[in-house]
Amino acid sequence: MILCKRENTRIIHVKDRLIGGGNPILIQSMTNTKTENIEATINQILALEEAGCEVVRVTIPSAEAARSIEKIISHIHIPLVADIHFDYKLALLAIENGINKLRINPGNIGSRAGVEQVVEKAKQYKVPIRIGVNSGSIEKSILKEYGGVNALAMLESAKRHIDILEALEFYDIVISLKASHVPLAIDAYTTFAYHYNYPIHVGITEAGTLYKGTIKSSVGIGAILSQGIGDTIRVSLADDPIKEIECAKYILQSLELRKFGVEIIACPTCGRTEVNLIELAKRIEESTKDIKTNLKIAVMGCIVNGPGEAREADIGIAGGKNEGLIFKKGQIIKKVKEEELFDALMKEIRDMQ
Repeated sequence: MILCKRENTRIIHVKDRLIGGGNPILIQSMTNTKTENIEATINQILALEEAGCEVVRVTIPSAEAARSIEKIISHIHIPLVADIHFDYKLALLAIENGINKLRINPGNIGSRAGVEQVVEKAKQYKVPIRIGVNSGSIEKSILKEYGGVNALAMLESAKRHIDILEALEFYDIVISLKASHVPLAIDAYTTFAYHYNYPIHVGITEAGTLYKGTIKSSVGIGAILSQGIGDTIRVSLADDPIKEIECAKYILQSLELRKFGVEIIACPTCGRTEVNLIELAKRIEESTKDIKTNLKIAVMGCIVNGPGEAREADIGIAGGKNEGLIFKKGQIIKKVKEEELFDALMKEIRDMQ
């Protein structure tokens, strides 16, 4: 079989965004506010938008939360996804209140009749559905059949849910197959991509706190994306959701799948370093974080790691003893004193915008 890569997946419309078919991989997050607290939820979504979030999910545990969607939608600018569990009536209410996409498991939201009502209303309102398979909640009958939690069990769970929707002639489907165990997640996503061409939402669920969760998510999501799989991503961190966006952007930028302004290249320093490179690199990163121009900036500790190794950078510096070089595309353009390095570099960067 041929692996279904992102350029060959079906295209799904979510509000004004396109998912799949080789369209840009979108960054997603989820609010941690109470959805019925409309003001707090709107404020958090607007902050996520500013950080670069392109799709956002809210939990819908009650009718009050579902009815809040209409007011939330009117104040935000990105697609809103409703996370529904166990009660198909909440899915119906979410659609009626303007939700742009549903995240459900058709097998756990009620009877077949309830699922049919959800699908009929989703068709009417042109609302796509994400089937969210999670390694921790696979059906017991599947676990027994496949000998526990593994990629084939997750594929079978996804298949059962897809079969329900396809039997109702519904095909605006996105799939996720999340696990907290990275090798399992990689195996599940690649296995699914051999069997279906539905667009895929990629994530490592319950990845952890900021430092370790960032590493775990980067390894897992990066490995999956590097195989040409994935149309949206979410980094799941036990931290401020803004941190999820920052990590997701850099995963995509590191794989050269998207560009988000400035990328800093910095050497790890060694005994040859004569300048305070670590602090200089941090200062440059902070001062350039809001620049929208796509620039690769190199901050190198010595001439060994300078213009030659960082030739692909648009601009950079290489430290020396009490002085440093500024270079563009590997070509030295000037030599300045150490205390003038930062200001001289920033001037060159401003001139390039």
